Amino acid sequence: SEAKPPKEEAPKGISPVKAKKTPSPADAERRKLRPGSGGEKPPEEPPFTYQLKAVPLKFVKEMKDIVLTEAESVGSSAIFEVLISPSTAITSWMKDGSNIRESPKHKFIADGKDRKLHIIDVQLSDAGEYTCVLRLGNKEKTSTAKLIVEGIY
Repeated sequence: SEAKPPKEEAPKGISPVKAKKTPSPADAERRKLRPGSGGEKPPEEPPFTYQLKAVPLKFVKEMKDIVLTEAESVGSSAIFEVLISPSTAITSWMKDGSNIRESPKHKFIADGKDRKLHIIDVQLSDAGEYTCVLRLGNKEKTSTAKLIVEGIY
């Protein structure tokens, strides 16, 4: 029976019962607040939801039609421009549904999220529908605009 008290006292010395009881209501309050207050959890979540939202492909700025009169256009150039997101997406360009290859006639400019199709020395034959195809993984988005070359009659 003499051996018992020291055993009880050792734990008491490490964590006195009084000290343990006092914080526990406060702890309970804190625990109650955390899920309910919502003040603590949301800040952790937006970075993730933001990242998920950033992944979907999109045209931040779509292509716009370019209208040139033949007189102005011959020998001049036309530039279709898009802003894409995310910048890791791959862009390719089409005219009237056929892929355009880079050539002295067509220059592709990629600068971060800014993508341009530069048509050099525009002729009547360059008129048509131009499409920027955006690809990321298995997703695809397109933006289309027309190059209109108006002949003078």
